[in-house]
Amino acid sequence: MNWGTKILIVYLAFVAGIVFMVFTSSTQKTDLVTTEYYAKELKYQDKINEMNRVSGLSAPVTYVLKGDELIIEFPRDFNGKKLTGEVVLYCPSDENKDFKQSFSLQDDLLKMKIPAGSNGLYQLQLTWQDGGVVYYFEKKIFI
Repeated sequence: MNWGTKILIVYLAFVAGIVFMVFTSSTQKTDLVTTEYYAKELKYQDKINEMNRVSGLSAPVTYVLKGDELIIEFPRDFNGKKLTGEVVLYCPSDENKDFKQSFSLQDDLLKMKIPAGSNGLYQLQLTWQDGGVVYYFEKKIFI
């Protein structure tokens, strides 16, 4: 085998490798984090203000995983008040595992139970209102 044939074999192997990489990269699933990312970016200062309100509470929002339920407890600052909002379990790796539920609470314990979902990394996102004041809590959890 002469040197011209060896160069041709190396060149064809290189081209085959590039074609294989282009094919495999084009079949990869690529999801955006959200479909309205630009609109959410413009409203991010509001989220920062809502997170600062949560930081100013007397106690943090707590959560406990018991079996297949996630129990979320709000601080005592809201005892006797009516809270309305939304809880989201956001799974960054698979949007089919996301969980979203609206809630309304009005009692002295202010505990909420939601299904924990399947195993994996989630982002717990809580948005709630108390008398027109909006609060936002966000925490990464592993279920």
